[in-house]
Amino acid sequence: MNRIDRLFGMTTLLQARRYTTAEQLAEQFGISVRTVYRDIRALGEQGIPVSFEVGRGYFLVQGYFLPPVSFTPDEANALLLLETLGATLADGSIQLHVAAALQKVRAVLRPTDQDRLAELASRILLHVPEYAESHTAYLAPIQAAIANGRVLEVDYQDKNGGSTRRRVEPIGLVFYNFTWHFIGWCQLRQAYRDFRVSRVQHLAATSLPFAHQPQLTLADYLASLGLPRPT
Repeated sequence: MNRIDRLFGMTTLLQARRYTTAEQLAEQFGISVRTVYRDIRALGEQGIPVSFEVGRGYFLVQGYFLPPVSFTPDEANALLLLETLGATLADGSIQLHVAAALQKVRAVLRPTDQDRLAELASRILLHVPEYAESHTAYLAPIQAAIANGRVLEVDYQDKNGGSTRRRVEPIGLVFYNFTWHFIGWCQLRQAYRDFRVSRVQHLAATSLPFAHQPQLTLADYLASLGLPRPT
């Protein structure tokens, strides 16, 4: 990667995060921390308002945004594959958002690239077992509850067919065995539980903040089961 592309990439990364340390930038772009310092100084000389907060890292001053960027054909191809995965493995609450996002990608491509992407789309298929097909619309509200630290009220059917109403503090989503699960602190059972999304009969977001502290991380929960930590 040449320096101009790296500086542009740094600006995009800083725009996407609240704070980024010099060490994180160095790892992301495969450079030394000393080079990061030089690049940050170069961004400032170009009028890009990068600031620094001790203990947190670099950030772009609020109000500064890069103009919309275009996508290369290879980037568009990668997103098309992700759309196929999303349309098959996600549920109704996510699929429309995935399609809308890719439509924005198509809109900034040149007409010839748009035609090529449409042709490629007709040549990509993904089949999953019938039992893995998702007919729910819960992934988006679960994601929102995880991001905002809010309790979910869930009507849940266990493997024996029994149904209970739970209040759950979700800490993460996991996809395994061709189905989605969300992990959370169950206020009824007073323990972390693994909830299979396909067994949710009804789900509602609440405005209640998490009560159980400290919260376990998803990686720690998986490690407690003897599963490898995500990399």
